[in-house]
Amino acid sequence: MDTVAQHLLWFLPMLWLGMVLAISFLEAPLKFRAPGITLPLGLGIGRLVFRALNIAETGLAVLLIGASLILSPGGAAWAWLSAAVAILAAQILVIRPPLTRRADRVLAGEELPRSGAHYWYVGLESAKVVTLIGLAIAAAP
Repeated sequence: MDTVAQHLLWFLPMLWLGMVLAISFLEAPLKFRAPGITLPLGLGIGRLVFRALNIAETGLAVLLIGASLILSPGGAAWAWLSAAVAILAAQILVIRPPLTRRADRVLAGEELPRSGAHYWYVGLESAKVVTLIGLAIAAAP
């Protein structure tokens, strides 16, 4: 069981990292450049994609916490994992709700200026990238 947990503790942060990089830093900005994609359509797609990403991230965080409880890794691994989980929680509980309300208003036909919450979300995504790399290094066998 320890061997499986050790492999998960290294592999899952890299999987999580790949998902964040692919979706947040590749798919999200490129979607709005695709021919025929309107703002409402892009928002609808983004809503589905980020909801799925956050669900997957939460699952990975739970698995990583479980693996860490089995292995009791050093303080550095716990610190990196705690930071990644805290960032994810802030994104889901603090930043996503206003972004969702804003998207609802845009989808209802309102024209609104760009939201500062987007910049916070991207900033936290960037910080999450760093924490996941740190976790993978700290947990490497």
